[in-house]
Amino acid sequence: MTFAKKMMTATAALALTAGAAFADAHSMKNPMVGGAEMFADKNIVENAVNSADHTTLVAAVQAAGLAETLSGEGPFTVFAPTNDAFDRLEAGTVEMLLEPENKELLTQILTCHVVDQAVMSEALGGMIEDDGGEHPIPTLGGCTLQASFADDGTILVTDENGNAATVTIADVQQSNGVIHVVDGVMLPMQ
Repeated sequence: MTFAKKMMTATAALALTAGAAFADAHSMKNPMVGGAEMFADKNIVENAVNSADHTTLVAAVQAAGLAETLSGEGPFTVFAPTNDAFDRLEAGTVEMLLEPENKELLTQILTCHVVDQAVMSEALGGMIEDDGGEHPIPTLGGCTLQASFADDGTILVTDENGNAATVTIADVQQSNGVIHVVDGVMLPMQ
């Protein structure tokens, strides 16, 4: 092998190694949620149960019998309200919803936070821009949320009653979709 060929081979190998190292160092790592690491190879329920900020959501999902569904193949996008979001509901609402006789209403509320495809924030932002500033999001619960941008550029989702929630942590990848953490609870039309 000539010196020139050896140099070209060594340079190509170095470029491939550097490229692989750069890609590995910059691969998308999930953000922490509720003090817990979120794993892209675990499903929505497996990750959510580890978040200290989502204990109310997890209890509600279990009470509604949705854990198996949200552990399924998907893909799903879940706008996941925090405990603080549930705390902002009228006093006694969460306790009332967790009662067995209110399972149907609880299921509808929870599924108004779920979309039957995985939508990353960049794609959602593009849809908002393409639609002139607001994009409708049909949910599995029969609600249509409206996505838009807040003044600071964060994504807002608004329910049919005009309640808005900000996406506070976006693009938490799951094996069966994506979670976007939100600071409000979306409610069906009342």
